[in-house]
Amino acid sequence: MTTFRDAVHAHAGGLNRLNVYPVPDGDTGTNMARTLEAVVAEMESAEETLDATCDAISHGSLMGARGNSGVILSQIMRGIASTMKEQAETSGARFAEALTSAAAGAYRAVLKPIEGTILTVVRESADAARAAAADGASLVEVISAAREAGRDALERTPEMLPVLADAGVVDAGGAGYLLLLDSAMHVVDGSPLPEPGEPDPVILPLQSSMTITESRVGGADTVDVADQRFEVMYLCELDDERIEDFKQGWGQIGDSIVVVGGEGMWNCHVHTNDIGAAIEVALELGGRPSRIRVTDLFDEVEAEHERREAEMTQAERGAPHVPSRAGSGQPRVTTAVVAVSSGPGLADLFSALRVQGIVSGGQTLNPSTAELLDVVEHVNADQVVILPNNSNIIPVAEQIDALTSKVVKVVATRTMPQALAALISYDPEADAVENVASMSMAADAVRTGEVTQAVRSSRSDVGPVSEGDWIGIVKGDGIAVVGTDPLDVCSRLVDQLLGDDGELVTIITGIDADDQVVASLLSALRDRTLAPEVEVHHGGQPLYPYLFGVE
Repeated sequence: MTTFRDAVHAHAGGLNRLNVYPVPDGDTGTNMARTLEAVVAEMESAEETLDATCDAISHGSLMGARGNSGVILSQIMRGIASTMKEQAETSGARFAEALTSAAAGAYRAVLKPIEGTILTVVRESADAARAAAADGASLVEVISAAREAGRDALERTPEMLPVLADAGVVDAGGAGYLLLLDSAMHVVDGSPLPEPGEPDPVILPLQSSMTITESRVGGADTVDVADQRFEVMYLCELDDERIEDFKQGWGQIGDSIVVVGGEGMWNCHVHTNDIGAAIEVALELGGRPSRIRVTDLFDEVEAEHERREAEMTQAERGAPHVPSRAGSGQPRVTTAVVAVSSGPGLADLFSALRVQGIVSGGQTLNPSTAELLDVVEHVNADQVVILPNNSNIIPVAEQIDALTSKVVKVVATRTMPQALAALISYDPEADAVENVASMSMAADAVRTGEVTQAVRSSRSDVGPVSEGDWIGIVKGDGIAVVGTDPLDVCSRLVDQLLGDDGELVTIITGIDADDQVVASLLSALRDRTLAPEVEVHHGGQPLYPYLFGVE
């Protein structure tokens, strides 16, 4: 299991690149890696017996599953563990039985199984393993047969799923699953594991078997970004006999439904446009949801990255670290503000606007509930307003009130420019309810956008996107502008945001912003017939060099 975890972690970047949306936030590989991290952590704390190890795999995969691919992978691991637990001896026949159980469990977990995904790859590998075992094959021969069949199934996933054929890629979840079989061969036979970065058939088989005219994206975590916006996941205590009703209820409000578990505890995953309804389905059946995580699939980021992964990601991308801090020594106020900041410049700006608590986070670096709670507890006020500044962080922020004796309210800011506007209306001597009303009104009056570079080719409502293109995103509407020149994209995006009534433009520059682009944009804005007022702040945020707010 440790070998499998390490292999997926090493290949996570390659798996992530088989995702849908072209912003630098793909997460299939990350989801699978984090699911396996939870499994290994559970195993390390278990007794060194077969029963305890198998129970740890089952429990760890259930509790730690992340994303669509991670949840399906967890069911695969649970199927393997439950079969191996029955008999200590590992033979070819036993391994084939374990894969068969894994495939059956994976299909049961999905309300509407779709061929051309990880489901197909695990099923066909299990069929091949069972056929080899029936002919008396050894363990190594059974694993080899399963792996070859899995490779073949993976190469054929674009034939079964049009979105993959359009994209010129294979299913990311299926590619990740094949690393399980590679890891098994490595353990039992010493076969070398595929090296990350190689254009090998495990990760990118289409490079050798098909002519790719345009590299787009697909994978187990694939959604139509114009359809279901949110990924909702939670653990749910629910009687087993009610679980089919639960799945059917979710089927009325969303898709990509995966539900795994048993004995009253379930890990549940859905893509939907109605977050509230996704939770209410469980409540209406007597269920008790917990550990609720919501991801905005338009942004395609995870809802809750723990600090360890955030720091790892910062190091890999060269992003600045903004230390979380609460205002030690600050005067006591009626209502304090805690804000999430994605860059050191933004943190300084928030402090200047009387924010008492700063929490490091933002796009791909979402703080945990514990991090937010710690800062809330340390600000010098009994009432607190949280500015999440990212749609993924809002559900986490909304849990804080129930975890502290303080009164905690949330102004549902989704961007840093919204937070700056909200803070203009902040009154430290007013109560939290009054502040939420005035700050929310100010935040809602801001139209916001962001500019970044596409990390892979894709399609959008405004035309094709090639890797390296600059894309302008209007928050709430998706990609609005595509081009090869950052100044042109910034200009066109600001024009859209200004409309006919925009009077103030706020520009927040990131660590990769080009000073000449900013200077040229300022000059163009000042030359307009009705020139708006313009403010420029250095935010120091990663990934998104240019953030815009228009009031």
